[in-house]
Amino acid sequence: MSARPKLVLASGSPRRLALLAQAGIEPDALLPADIDETPERGELPRRLALRLAREKLDAADARRRTVGEHEGAFLLAADTVVAVGRRILPKPDVAEEAAECLRLLSGRAHRVYTGIALMTPKGGIRTRLVETRVRFKRLSREEMDAYLAAREWEGKAGGYAIQGLAGVFVVKLVGSYTNVVGLPLAETVALLGGERFPVYQRWGHPE
Repeated sequence: MSARPKLVLASGSPRRLALLAQAGIEPDALLPADIDETPERGELPRRLALRLAREKLDAADARRRTVGEHEGAFLLAADTVVAVGRRILPKPDVAEEAAECLRLLSGRAHRVYTGIALMTPKGGIRTRLVETRVRFKRLSREEMDAYLAAREWEGKAGGYAIQGLAGVFVVKLVGSYTNVVGLPLAETVALLGGERFPVYQRWGHPE
């Protein structure tokens, strides 16, 4: 019987780990990729999400080659981008940035893009881009202030986490909910399954 293929996630995101766990997938290792996520001049949100996912994949691959571990494993990377029209929203570090995000999102529709990049054990690379449309209710000053005080916005694309308090702001969503959380499960599982990673093998046989 051949050994179970290994999976390395190029992220340390608790949200992505939780989503993979929801699909019955537990990465064998985490190799968070520290890259510059600054958009290029004139770069569109769709391209940014795919580019950053691919750059995270390449950075994690280079890191594992340096340490000489996890060779022959599947390597999975992803990046999520939130945009209002062509404007790419930041991952706020300070309350002022988060407040500007909320003002832009209030009462409007926006799009969430996640780029996924997968490297197979043989070095092949597959990518996918998933888009979800989300609309926020019109936010009052009280709602904005309360959300900013809760600090859930820190480091989140667009300054919010839909699975947290900001879920009460969402009045419409078209597409993948898990994409907005940070990793579109249906598309990720399809990508892995298409390369013969045994996604469903453990569903009936948990360890």
